[in-house]
Amino acid sequence: MKAMILAAGKGTRVRPITHTIPKPLIPILQKPVMEFLVELLRQHGFNQIMVNVSHLAEEIENYFRDGQRFGVEIGYSFEGRIVDGELVGEALGSAGGLKKIQEFNPFFDDTFVVLCGDALIDLDLTEVVKKHKEKGAIATVVTKSVPKEEVSSYGVVVTDEDDKILAFQEKPSIEEALSTQINTGIYIFEPEIIDYIPAGQEYDIGSELFPKLVELNLPFYAVNMEFEWVDIGKVPDYWEAVRSVLKGEVKNVEIPGKEVQQGVYTGLNVSVNWDKVDITPPVYIGAMTHIEDGAKIVGPSMIGPNCWICEDATVDNSVIFEYSRLGSGVRLVDKLVFGRYCVDKNGIAIDVQAAAIDWLITDTRKDLVETSQKNPLIAEIVNNS
Repeated sequence: MKAMILAAGKGTRVRPITHTIPKPLIPILQKPVMEFLVELLRQHGFNQIMVNVSHLAEEIENYFRDGQRFGVEIGYSFEGRIVDGELVGEALGSAGGLKKIQEFNPFFDDTFVVLCGDALIDLDLTEVVKKHKEKGAIATVVTKSVPKEEVSSYGVVVTDEDDKILAFQEKPSIEEALSTQINTGIYIFEPEIIDYIPAGQEYDIGSELFPKLVELNLPFYAVNMEFEWVDIGKVPDYWEAVRSVLKGEVKNVEIPGKEVQQGVYTGLNVSVNWDKVDITPPVYIGAMTHIEDGAKIVGPSMIGPNCWICEDATVDNSVIFEYSRLGSGVRLVDKLVFGRYCVDKNGIAIDVQAAAIDWLITDTRKDLVETSQKNPLIAEIVNNS
């Protein structure tokens, strides 16, 4: 059985992480989100997976390669070109990517699944395909019901009593919403769907192809399912995904490492004097990380591998990526530290290097310089921002 994972987007809403990591490779406790999708597809018999790539394409291709070590076959469709010796991504849109693959050589020859490469899901794909075929649908959108007060954050799907799709509403107000079913970005298609996608142009599934299917009155249905669905399309979403995993709320994602205390998990060779640090679970600490005496870690928090947390530093409800060094007395509350950036949970970032505060938050691989004469007022700005 065949599937497609959409992985060509630039991930602009998850910057600065996506400056160097393509969105499908963003780790959920050290494991790329797309790897969970590949595992889910394999579990339900989808063993031939096509992936469209563009932004940082080589990173995705180098990680997954031909899919052999994941028990599947994976192929890639690159969207872009070479300019002055550099690969430049030019994404064709979700539907345009499908069209390009099929025009190259007809790959989709039976019912197939399309997944967005930036969501954690725990869905019975076998049951969804069964419902799709029972309806005789050319296309099926997997929907999920949300409380009415949340509809304005999503694309809303409006159906009749037989679940046939009548209309879409993009982030309607609570008063205007005609449904509480939302589009999860999970689709079941028949190969004929590609005949409705124009060739040689950027074309989107949600905003262009789907309205056309409604207009033509084709057999286009929604399947409303109860399942775990954690989108990481924006920094706040990613933040919530990590928190949810640490709290045990995502069934198909296990916390890696060894549980050394209740709710405290570590990778290999973590250097901590447990009697001299203050840790409130749930917390994950990556391999080869050192936490000095007097540090305080308040969960849910994740500290990546090869980090160094200095004495009297506080990590509270925060996500710290690998090779991060937090200086003495630094207090991070509701922050994400990624490379040279310190980001709050709303996505507002400070470039610590440009702000000349990289002596507070820096890379563990850098040579340390004595910083006792640095202005403590700058530290106060970081701690309170």
